[in-house]
Amino acid sequence: MSPDSKKLFNIIILGVSFMFIFTAFQTCGNIVQTVITNLNNTDFHGSGYTSMSIIYGVFSASNLISPSVVAIVGPQLSMFVSGIFYSLYIAVFIQPATWAFYTASVFIGIAAAVLWTAQGNCLTVNSDENTIGRNSGVFWALLQSSLFFGNLYIYFAWQGKTHISESDRRTVFIALTVISLVGTVLFFLIRKQEDTKAPGEEDSANEILGDGSSAQNKLARAVAAFKKSIKLSFTKEIMLLSVTTAYTGLELTFFSGVYGTCIGAVNRFGSEEKSLIGLSGIFIGVGEILGGGLFGLLSKNNRFGRNPVVMLGIVVHFIAFYLIFFNMPNNAPIAPMEGTDDVAYMMPSKEVAIFCSFLLGLGDSCFNTQLLSILGFLYSEDSAPAFAIFKFVQSICAAVAYFYSNYFLLQWQLLIMVVVGFFGTITFFAVEWEAAAALAARGSDYSSI
Repeated sequence: MSPDSKKLFNIIILGVSFMFIFTAFQTCGNIVQTVITNLNNTDFHGSGYTSMSIIYGVFSASNLISPSVVAIVGPQLSMFVSGIFYSLYIAVFIQPATWAFYTASVFIGIAAAVLWTAQGNCLTVNSDENTIGRNSGVFWALLQSSLFFGNLYIYFAWQGKTHISESDRRTVFIALTVISLVGTVLFFLIRKQEDTKAPGEEDSANEILGDGSSAQNKLARAVAAFKKSIKLSFTKEIMLLSVTTAYTGLELTFFSGVYGTCIGAVNRFGSEEKSLIGLSGIFIGVGEILGGGLFGLLSKNNRFGRNPVVMLGIVVHFIAFYLIFFNMPNNAPIAPMEGTDDVAYMMPSKEVAIFCSFLLGLGDSCFNTQLLSILGFLYSEDSAPAFAIFKFVQSICAAVAYFYSNYFLLQWQLLIMVVVGFFGTITFFAVEWEAAAALAARGSDYSSI
């Protein structure tokens, strides 16, 4: 197998592994508040929004140390151990206990930071200036396929149900735990890169697999990774991209947790309200897959760069927010167990709700594929620290959004995303224009990014 084929194979395995893990985790996140609402008349007294706020809060703090962990352990083993913690979090719902639920939330926050830092490192090591756009799109399309499969099962399994029984819950979460473990094991199929570096240069194979260095060298590498993260945090490009990244954290919270809860709370959807949560997740996944696949395939032929894709993303999201504002009752995110009979500015429409799910997924893929691409392009030599900062900002904003989702009406949540999304788009444009100018100065073709 040629080196390029081996790198593409690694990207595909990386994407498939994440697809399995996040088929389980994102499906879990999409239904967790609905499941918990059906548990809160028992001894269990947890909140899905609070759990997600803990996860993303710990996630953001852990990104400060995750480059050091990846430098010592290596990306492959880092992703494997992180996957185990994802599986344990999902398994908590087989026999829920409040203490176990919140404890697992802390551990998965740490695991998520390590997992995503290692993913960014693996993606960058297996890409170059000409393939980073394609590989980002391929990875994102495979990852977001996870939204399709798990939610398809939820749609059919919960069709016609207004209450989720103990048997229904256990069946779903046993299946999701097994799926997560399968994805975790698949990380071992990622192949080590051959040493193509000249003597004295850093070995990319060691960077990806963490082999062949003494404990002292690993500690030095860990300290260097931490210092590099701090230094990169204050560069102009990272600070500008942080506004865009902050927006992706807010809208991630909305489409992965809040919007499904809103749909499940609208009583006027009748007996389909719970199964519609699964259908919503499916169409978010369709939008994500379409966007990731399309922008990955077109990246090599896109002579205009990344800005048009990001512009498409913000326009699509603004249309979605406008329709959701008109279609969903304002109290839907914080409705009680009985749901809400309120009406917004139109009678709640299932078709509009599901169409908005598709738009949310499509817009999210626009932002994330281009952020992955520009980070891999700008920081090919410092991939782990750069992706750690990206996830730090994204996760801390997601934590804040999950916290205020316990209290804010729908209209205020939408307004926050509109304002941050507008400024995030402008700051991304500024960084992309500078990247294009730097590429032109090197005499490279802009369409290659």
